[in-house]
Amino acid sequence: MSVSEHREATPEVQPAAAAAPIADPGPLGLAAFALTTFLLSAANAHWMTGNATGSAWLGYALAYGGIIQLLAGMWEFRNRNVFGATAFSTYGGFWIGLFLWARFVAPIGGTGNAFDNHDLAWILLAFAIFNTYMLLMSVQVNLAVFGVFLTLELTEIFLAIGFFTNSAGLVQAGGYIGLVTALTAWYASAAGVSNGIGGKIRLPAGKALIS
Repeated sequence: MSVSEHREATPEVQPAAAAAPIADPGPLGLAAFALTTFLLSAANAHWMTGNATGSAWLGYALAYGGIIQLLAGMWEFRNRNVFGATAFSTYGGFWIGLFLWARFVAPIGGTGNAFDNHDLAWILLAFAIFNTYMLLMSVQVNLAVFGVFLTLELTEIFLAIGFFTNSAGLVQAGGYIGLVTALTAWYASAAGVSNGIGGKIRLPAGKALIS
């Protein structure tokens, strides 16, 4: 067989097709985090006292703050965004875990007792530790994202201390800070949507504090 015949007989190896780009999942993850945080914080701030059960957040902790945010984290892995992937996946797991704790663990000890409060305090302390280094890393993202992690850090600290000391006042204060956290996350989400659309309406997310 000649060289030319050999080349004709050997099929060419086609280069692998480049993966199609996907939309930025960040605004979705932030929106999921914001809404669930808003509902739980409204209950902690006593906005629902006397007019609601205070458990409106529970289903959305699983479905929106949990599953949807976890999916956003997985898509951030696809986008090679290690910060977004770590943040959304972790807080998606936080909301799913909080749903499971509230639905299946807390009722065993009785609602609202000191041991349940201390469970929540330990959970919040653990996530505050995680949030601390994410807060430090967020200074390299943009001002809006930094604002989310800063207000979230304060929320977790106030709630953790409040639940450790069984202080209704500190828990309520944590609820109010949590409402600010939710609004900040919604703004960051809206900024991401506006910039992702590429239209005339653009909401500034601010520059990174450290670039």
